[in-house]
Amino acid sequence: MIVHEANVGITGLSSPSTLIINIVSAIIGLDGLICGWIWVYLCCSKYLPMPHFTDQMHQQITLPNEPPRRIISLVPSQTELLYDLGLGDRVVGITKFCVHPPVWFQSKPRVGGTKTLNFEKISALRPDLIIGNKEENEMSQITDLATQYPIWMSDIITFADALTMIQMLGEVLGVSERANTLNAQITAAFSRLPLANPLKRRPSVAYFIWQKPWMVAGNGTFIHEMLGMAGFENAFGHLTRYPEVDLTQLTALEPDYIFLSSEPYPFSEKHFAVIQAHCPKAKIMLVDGEMYSWYGSRLLKAADYLETKIRSI
Repeated sequence: MIVHEANVGITGLSSPSTLIINIVSAIIGLDGLICGWIWVYLCCSKYLPMPHFTDQMHQQITLPNEPPRRIISLVPSQTELLYDLGLGDRVVGITKFCVHPPVWFQSKPRVGGTKTLNFEKISALRPDLIIGNKEENEMSQITDLATQYPIWMSDIITFADALTMIQMLGEVLGVSERANTLNAQITAAFSRLPLANPLKRRPSVAYFIWQKPWMVAGNGTFIHEMLGMAGFENAFGHLTRYPEVDLTQLTALEPDYIFLSSEPYPFSEKHFAVIQAHCPKAKIMLVDGEMYSWYGSRLLKAADYLETKIRSI
């Protein structure tokens, strides 16, 4: 009778599990019921479903460990985010382009470039989660890796996408509180930007990312989004993604400013003359590409950078 009363209210157990609890309780008494329950859990836990999450490409992943304890990050801006979320030793691998934070760049094992991953190095690190991005990683490599490891992919074009990525990764990694706090700080920082532009007309900007061939940031990119939030008009906003352009197009567009990014191509002042010849009225400036294209915790610093930039013109 004692055993029967002790088990009233225990629901959601299969019949074999209930039988085991009854046996354990009868043998060791009611005082040992908790120990019996723990024993049953340990025996049956391998049959419990593993946690499922959905990434920004709407793909469902199953995690063998919750939260993940051996993470490889394949995207520089997301690597920095993991550091700022306090992941520490849980991140076991990064790429050769993950330069922030410097302490991780100097100490963490590297698994190749963002589009040239080394599968052997990845295998040796035994990841239980790989974090990538649709644009920055080579999808054929991601598809191959997904046959062996859980992979969470981001897909970011807008500022809202970036905040969603931070929030979703916070849930996957078990650091939701930190992620939500970071999002609140980023949102507050960017809320100041509309007040930063003292000009009535939005100045137009051609944002170059590459030379040979010349390439710019068009519509449908995170850079385009950041230019808009900083109060600029993208001179090549009528084109999509990262189109190749001819410098003669600058003559027709007559942008007010030409931004030469520090990445992915490392522009310098030596490139000014050839561009200025096609657009003599435009002011050419070198800009920090990380502040326009990194969509993780770097956004905290980006808000101040963009505000300073728009106030300086």
